[in-house]
Amino acid sequence: MPVSRRASADMALLSGLTRFDTPPEVFGRKTRLRYPVSGDFDAWAELRAASRAFLTPWEPTWPEDSLGRDHFRRRLRQQAREWRSGEAYGLFVFTNEGRRLAGGINLSNVRRGVAQAVSVGYWMGQPFAGQGLMTDALRATLPFVFDDLRLHRLEAACLPHNEPSKAVLSKVGFHEEGLARQYLRINGQWADHLLFALLRADYDVMQRAAR
Repeated sequence: MPVSRRASADMALLSGLTRFDTPPEVFGRKTRLRYPVSGDFDAWAELRAASRAFLTPWEPTWPEDSLGRDHFRRRLRQQAREWRSGEAYGLFVFTNEGRRLAGGINLSNVRRGVAQAVSVGYWMGQPFAGQGLMTDALRATLPFVFDDLRLHRLEAACLPHNEPSKAVLSKVGFHEEGLARQYLRINGQWADHLLFALLRADYDVMQRAAR
């Protein structure tokens, strides 16, 4: 059966990604995470559009073409470059039940050398919020971060009044480490953020407790 033009483009983007033959899939109890591909555009655009008012208070300002197909293609190309260079790893979150796109997790700003650290950010579409899906998905990424990428430190930041995000981080095992003033520009304003981290040692303790 001939390969479609879209599938060929996806394979070209994915070729040579870091040391992985193919981008790994990550499985949780409620969720499944994988590398985004061009065929995800319709579901992604629909979910982001339906969740715009829900998401914008917590995200950088959306560009004018934020829901366009060209914008999505640029995102895919950028993510492919980041996977190849080992700088960042973007994953879409799907529900195990129904395999519906629910959100995304981005592991970005990978620092090797003496740091061996990465930052994590995430978003969840409004129809799927409050169901424990992001807690499950973020917990499912830990083996990828600490076993596959062999990093030492997973960092996160959230707005001080973002109670759902703080709850997710706490449930996964992150420790609050302090306040960074005007840390990120969110929705057009420089905003203070609470800083959290989860270390390889924390992950090892969790693994032993789970056995």
